[in-house]
Amino acid sequence: MENNQDLSANNPPLSPEARKSSQLEGEKSLIKKKPPKLEEKPFEEFVNKHLIPEISNSLSSKGISLESIILKKDQRPVVGGECWIVYGELLNGKRFWITFNSDDIKSTKNICLAESSSEAALLESFLIDEKKITLQLLTSRFMQRLNGQKWLGDN
Repeated sequence: MENNQDLSANNPPLSPEARKSSQLEGEKSLIKKKPPKLEEKPFEEFVNKHLIPEISNSLSSKGISLESIILKKDQRPVVGGECWIVYGELLNGKRFWITFNSDDIKSTKNICLAESSSEAALLESFLIDEKKITLQLLTSRFMQRLNGQKWLGDN
């Protein structure tokens, strides 16, 4: 029964400074970490759960109906080369591609538009001068590009 020694001899009382430090560490562990920003989420999650629905909602608010919109890894239109693509087709047959060089929203991006009666013929740089890429920026510039093409109605 000698194993029942007084453990307080091995653990002397903490000094006030040590007690305060220990208490602060405990409080820090209770503080919840901020959830990651949308743009910091994994690429596929960001695109599928945020970008695609936002594009769909933006088009819908302008009276434009989508036939389909998906994220896929495929050959870049016009010039080739594998990349990530947000591909969409409107009910009127017009199509668009937003390409990402890698699975990172900050990677080099391009946009391609095609009328219903034609093949994709021109691949344009997209958001090349932007330092910070956000969901709102991607969506608004995409809509701005469609408006410039008069896909959203007469300007």
